[in-house]
Amino acid sequence: MGNMIKKIPIPLCGVMLGTAALGNLLQSYSEGIRYICGGIAGFLFMLVLLKLLLYPEVVREDLKNPILASVAGAFSMSLMLLSVYFKPWLGAAAYGIWLLAIGLHILLILYFTVKFIVKLHMPKVFASYYIVYVGIVTASVTAPSYEREDVGNVIFWFGFISLILLLVLITIRYIKYREIGESEKPLICIYAAPFNLCIVGYLQSVEQKNYEFLMGMFIVASILYVFALVKAVSYLRLPFYPSYASFTFPFVISATAAKQIMNAFADRGDVIPYLQYVVLIETIIATIFVVYTLIRFLWFLSVRTWNCQKM
Repeated sequence: MGNMIKKIPIPLCGVMLGTAALGNLLQSYSEGIRYICGGIAGFLFMLVLLKLLLYPEVVREDLKNPILASVAGAFSMSLMLLSVYFKPWLGAAAYGIWLLAIGLHILLILYFTVKFIVKLHMPKVFASYYIVYVGIVTASVTAPSYEREDVGNVIFWFGFISLILLLVLITIRYIKYREIGESEKPLICIYAAPFNLCIVGYLQSVEQKNYEFLMGMFIVASILYVFALVKAVSYLRLPFYPSYASFTFPFVISATAAKQIMNAFADRGDVIPYLQYVVLIETIIATIFVVYTLIRFLWFLSVRTWNCQKM
């Protein structure tokens, strides 16, 4: 068991995040499925936490890598979502966990900025950088559970401004430096996440909504979703890499954004009929990706543990 914990890859945080978010997406179909997803995400969270507690030197070494450091943001994002899952049992303590998660994410932003942004090296820039600066918008998504839309509103605008700046930086990187390692290719699927995360954060925490702005974000998000989906399908032919985690949360939050857009416009009397089919298709795709990636990760961890035991 110790070998398995030590060898847990940081990108497992992305699968944890995708699974927790999938539970919220599927809640309208079944509360039971939501808690199954929450339970699985909680189990993955414990595995990652054990690695952090038992092998802090390994984690510190991982955080020297810009990809692993940026993907680590999924840990605090997951903690924000899981705090809401367990709020009925934890009560006021859940709010403390939520604040802790936001604090951890802010610390990651500061560390990442000093370590990798101040001395920027363009070939080392990847779509995973979105996780660091836009990922904190998960606080905007969960803020209503703690009646802290004021905090969520501020964080949304920080995340959105960061998104615009990063969209330029990361896109220039991918256009200018086209040589990308095979294990790093799936990371480009993260492009589907930031605009959709901002849509959900905007709907949840911004009181005065501009529906033209909202639709503008949704159009851009939809284009990036199709781009990421095409890439994801083509990259499924690659051997398994921990970067497969990029196939989870981006597609879940895309389906969630489409669903909330549909409901938001319907509430103001603007029914968009085709969106119900978009939501259904994206929900099915997200579920398939999360289940498939989860199985691949668990198999990967079990094989690595078995090989270590034989040695």
